Order: sequence, then structure tokens, then C-alpha cells
Amino acid sequence: MGRALLVIGAVLAVAGGALILAERMGWPRLPGDIVIRRDNVAIYVPIATSIVFSLLLTIVFQFLSGRR
Repeated sequence: MGRALLVIGAVLAVAGGALILAERMGWPRLPGDIVIRRDNVAIYVPIATSIVFSLLLTIVFQFLSGRR
């Protein structure tokens, strides 16, 4: 159980770092992404980006598992 939590945490940390790097490199915000900016607060909800990443990861994992 502990090992699984460490792996999940590491995967989330890598994914977060990749998103930060992608934003700095000019990754475009997709039309379905929501950005709310107020005085000192900015809220970013990447709905469309999450769907695209989900589709890509699904394709990669299906390919790696051998099922098509």
C-alpha cells in the first residue's frame, strides 16, 4: 500500500512539473480551459487539456498492454 502511494505521488509530481514546463514553453490553452482572474487570485481549470491528456494516456497504455 505504501509503495503504491509513493508511486502515485511521484507520477503526480512529474505530471505537475511537466505542466509547469509546458506552460513556460508556450503550451497553448485550449478553448475548453477556464481561467478566472480576480484581484490577487487566478484560478485555472484545464478541462479540455485534461481530456486531451486522458485520451493520449489511454492510447499509450492500451498500446503498452497489447490490446487494440
